Amino acid sequence: MIAVRYFAAAREFAGLESEDIALPEGEISVTALMTLIGERHPRLSGYVEHMRFAVDDCFLMNDAAIRDGDAVDVIPPVAGGSGRLVDVRDQPLRVDELLEAVKHPGAGGVSLFVGVVRDHAEGKAVKRLDYEAHPTMARSEMRRVLEQVEADFPGARLAAVHRVGELAVGDLAIVVAASAPHRAQAIEACQAAIDRIKDSVPVWKKEWAPDGSANWVNLERS
Repeated sequence: MIAVRYFAAAREFAGLESEDIALPEGEISVTALMTLIGERHPRLSGYVEHMRFAVDDCFLMNDAAIRDGDAVDVIPPVAGGSGRLVDVRDQPLRVDELLEAVKHPGAGGVSLFVGVVRDHAEGKAVKRLDYEAHPTMARSEMRRVLEQVEADFPGARLAAVHRVGELAVGDLAIVVAASAPHRAQAIEACQAAIDRIKDSVPVWKKEWAPDGSANWVNLERS
């Protein structure tokens, strides 16, 4: 028996937050579990193969084995070391907090990226955005990303905070700051950080239109 937890769009399509699934042989591959979940929840079929699976806050490869007793997280596609500011919070973000977190006497340049909720997307009007994050993996994955960027840009110092919950047009969704000895390094490090955060940190975005319709960003059926 394994425990499966569904997040964001996966939860909506499955119609439940979690369930226990019996394994016929006591072990199953991630790929086989995708098929099994698709059969149990037809609305997930065609989507689940684009999702990632995690056990103990670690992402699994598709050929990895899942065994009796595992707690498995189903992570839909997503739309920070010591002293480093990395956070996911449901309160308004402050740019000055990030700026102060990366400033130091050896930093000759500081670059900031501020993601703001806009009133349209792909030619369609947007009334608001709902952001949802994995309760533990979002912070740990963001920390890992910033550590990697700092390793790629020696001398850089980074910070990132992402907001979750219901955001109105004009609200700040994410702030990333990077400092470095020279401006070019700071700009490149900040760009690398936001790109990697958007690629891998399990934070999901749901767009709401003025007519009340909504969709999860980056979720497509096969």
